[in-house]
Amino acid sequence: MSLCTLVHMGFLMLLTAIAAEVGGTTAMKFSHGFSRLWPSVLTVLGYAVSFALLAQTLKSMSVGTAYAIWSGLGTAAIVGIGTVFLGEGMNLAKAAGIALIIIGVVVLNMGGAH
Repeated sequence: MSLCTLVHMGFLMLLTAIAAEVGGTTAMKFSHGFSRLWPSVLTVLGYAVSFALLAQTLKSMSVGTAYAIWSGLGTAAIVGIGTVFLGEGMNLAKAAGIALIIIGVVVLNMGGAH
């Protein structure tokens, strides 16, 4: 397998890890402090899948870049879900923070993420 293929697979695994983490975090909101069984199970499962895929991603990507992308895009996605679906507010400072996170992820990738 070529290095380019490994890098693309790494990014695909990383995006899947982010989706699993976002799903787990969203389920955590509905677990009410882990007092509801199924949202709690989904939270644990989401994070387990996310960490397993993140670990696999580290075979083809630097840990700093992978973690920055995982946490940054996950954070941005959770803010979006909270704003659109959960009735959480959005203000200029929050929007600027998310924009800075996304800009940071783009700059990391331009700086040699692979």
